[in-house]
Amino acid sequence: MSSKIFIEFVALIIRNRIYNLLKEQMIRMETKQKYMTVPAAIRELEKIEMVRRNGRHYKLDHAVTKTQKLILNSFGLDETDIKKSAEEYGKLLNSSQSYINKEAPEDGEEEDNRGN
Repeated sequence: MSSKIFIEFVALIIRNRIYNLLKEQMIRMETKQKYMTVPAAIRELEKIEMVRRNGRHYKLDHAVTKTQKLILNSFGLDETDIKKSAEEYGKLLNSSQSYINKEAPEDGEEEDNRGN
């Protein structure tokens, strides 16, 4: 029970930080935007995703939208930060996939071992 309360406490701190950063950005903006609430901002940022292209390389699925750029700007990030992070994650995923492929037995080997 105490670990659950601790996790909820940490989540509340993170949510409060997001709320304050979005609130500061809204003050700087001239108009009030519906996507500058914590749940709406999280939903909007969840749309940033990576996909595997050509069977090997991971890349961003879509370009970062104007709304996403504005939300990221409230956190002190920009589109280049997202692209750099995506490239780093892609390299990590490629290296982990190559490691998994080296460790996995081939189909023929697996059948031979079962027959013995």
